[in-house]
Amino acid sequence: MSVPMKVQTTAEYAELSFRVPVAHAAAVQKIINDLLALLEQANDDDRLYSVEKVFPEGITPDSVLRGARYREGLTQAQLAAKVGVKVSHISEMERGKRSIGKEMAKRLAKALNTDYKVFL
Repeated sequence: MSVPMKVQTTAEYAELSFRVPVAHAAAVQKIINDLLALLEQANDDDRLYSVEKVFPEGITPDSVLRGARYREGLTQAQLAAKVGVKVSHISEMERGKRSIGKEMAKRLAKALNTDYKVFL
């Protein structure tokens, strides 16, 4: 996923632009709409939200892996080469068909510039 772009359009509004894979567009739009609904319901003193409230479906290791790979601009084949596994293993991990163990999490974290604990 690309870095969001923020452009100030007026004193009250800012225009945001996101580039996401078509397959994830509906999910991203739902998350943004849910966040906007939470903001409308919030009091000025109530601006902190739990992860569970923002992402009711949950954040899974497979979605974290896929997002981190997109963020780094890597294909599954490129990531597989960096961590020394078959491309099919990366695909299976991203689809939740293969678990990510601690050692694999450390290899993925090094290749994706993140903390290994996000994959566990």
